[in-house]
Amino acid sequence: MTSLTGKKIVVTAGPTIEAIDPVRFLSNRSSGKQGYLIAEALAHRGADVRLVSGPVCLPCPFDVTRIEVESACEMLAAVEAELPADVFIAVAAVSDWRPAETRARKAEKSALATTLHLVENPDILRTIATRKTGRPDLVIGFAAETHDVLERARAKRRRKDCDWIIANDVSGDVMGGDENAVWLISDHEEIVWPRTQKAGIAALLSDRIVAAFSGI
Repeated sequence: MTSLTGKKIVVTAGPTIEAIDPVRFLSNRSSGKQGYLIAEALAHRGADVRLVSGPVCLPCPFDVTRIEVESACEMLAAVEAELPADVFIAVAAVSDWRPAETRARKAEKSALATTLHLVENPDILRTIATRKTGRPDLVIGFAAETHDVLERARAKRRRKDCDWIIANDVSGDVMGGDENAVWLISDHEEIVWPRTQKAGIAALLSDRIVAAFSGI
């Protein structure tokens, strides 16, 4: 097999936003660029790609089906609705926390400091990786770290029960930028992909997935 024709791949990308009230929300700096480029590269190799995207300012890649969401709970529901799939790639920077309640009216600034209560969001990667039925054959996570990158990524892969994890150092200009440098970590190997354009990282990962399904 030299392509991904006939394979369904679900990719998450971008940030999630968690509404506090009609004006404010919790989020992060993810631009969605790496996830969108991965979706594009996979589609170029023939895969049926479903891109579950948080709010970003990016056009949908050609031949990719995009499902737009805002919150982490919406993202998990959208991913589960696309299963079964052959591969799941969790590139999105999912907000760790959300307000326990979303206020219908704009809250007073003074009140938020003392009354904003946060609850933990669902762990999308682990939820999919530990499914008893319908688990994708290959589950890939991302670990965006600012320090102890490899050590923290290895621990995250074990904790999440995913097959591969892509570790990247985001202490510089990676989030929102056009370049990335990553490590692919699996049970059997750790591969370094030096800093290059994010499109290059997407191509390398796509080729690796092709190789995995080809038994190379």
